[in-house]
Amino acid sequence: MTQVLTVSCKLKVSQSQAAKLDATLEAFGQALNWVNQNTPEKVANAVKLQSLCYREIRARFGLSSNLAQQVCRRLAGARKVAQQKNRPVKTFKGGFATYDARIFSFREKDWTVSLTTVEGRERFELAIGRYQRERLAGSNPKSATLVKRKDGSYSIQICVEAEPSPPQRTGRVLGVDLGRTDIAHTSEGDNWNGQQLNKVRDHYSKLRAALQRKASKGTRSSRRRCRQLLQRLSGKERRFQVWVNHRISKAIVSRAKATNSAIALEDLTGIRERVNQQPRSKAERRRANSWAFYQLRQFLEYKARVAGVSLILVPPAYTSQACHKCLHIHPDPAQSYRSGKKFKCGHCGWEGDADLNGANVIALLGAAVNQPRGSGLFCSLVEQSRLRATESPLRTALAVGVG
Repeated sequence: MTQVLTVSCKLKVSQSQAAKLDATLEAFGQALNWVNQNTPEKVANAVKLQSLCYREIRARFGLSSNLAQQVCRRLAGARKVAQQKNRPVKTFKGGFATYDARIFSFREKDWTVSLTTVEGRERFELAIGRYQRERLAGSNPKSATLVKRKDGSYSIQICVEAEPSPPQRTGRVLGVDLGRTDIAHTSEGDNWNGQQLNKVRDHYSKLRAALQRKASKGTRSSRRRCRQLLQRLSGKERRFQVWVNHRISKAIVSRAKATNSAIALEDLTGIRERVNQQPRSKAERRRANSWAFYQLRQFLEYKARVAGVSLILVPPAYTSQACHKCLHIHPDPAQSYRSGKKFKCGHCGWEGDADLNGANVIALLGAAVNQPRGSGLFCSLVEQSRLRATESPLRTALAVGVG
């Protein structure tokens, strides 16, 4: 299956070229908002939008034929996403324009790109490093997005299609336990502690609350300034999360690649809705909901695909309650062998870090999926089931998975 990666490259732009790019971005943004306001909200088909307003877009905003078509495609895509979330597309902020192969081209011999503007075709040199060169070398990209940054610089986000490396065949599995105390903890003992992250997130929360209080009072100019600061703060916190998740996912995939291991993760789909039904304080609810675990999973998925590392999703039930040594779960459903960060098994006596234990249980489940013909667990589990009347659901699942 072809994988699409986005490579962000800074453009070297002269003063005359900057004026042409600004005019193009301004016209593209105005056209988007005009089409959005002057076409029925339910129309989310690019061809239908084009039939309604293509000529008007070209006449009003001076865009080329293909840029006018890109306006319709961009709005159609935004409306489809908005309809899934049951909310309308309000407005576009501008500062970007989308391109396809007819109005964008990349040339590797001199590392330049050619873009269509409202004043004709222009060629720009790329200011890129080793990572971008490795990703672009030998590629034939067919789409890109032109973006103007807040500092006034321009970049082109090039979509590169590549065949991912075939997943390596291995019997080793690296389990990864995700959580709040430790953002991620692997079955090999590597962990990324969440205490420092919680301090940063609590700082943003307090600052956001103070600005929101001020935004509801004071003069009109002070309220406007507070709203601007809130918007900047939101972007800063989001970028911090992305940076941390990139670092964690890169380290995990690199370790799995170096040890010839697959990666096993809990499938936490819908966990936020389930956890929110439990009674918790406002601060606990905010801390649980504010970290982007799904984003971390997405980063792990695409980095693993590029590296040729298999990624396995396992059910999360009982992974934090079972002992990875004997697969025993506390017989009383109201109790657990886990207490905070500590885990002490009442059956085999193993004692250690609870997140490390959970990561090892996830690794066992991943091995059961990765080796359907047998992971070496079945015989021991059958013997244990004979000796103990109480059979844990996790042990049964493992026995079924590897039998």
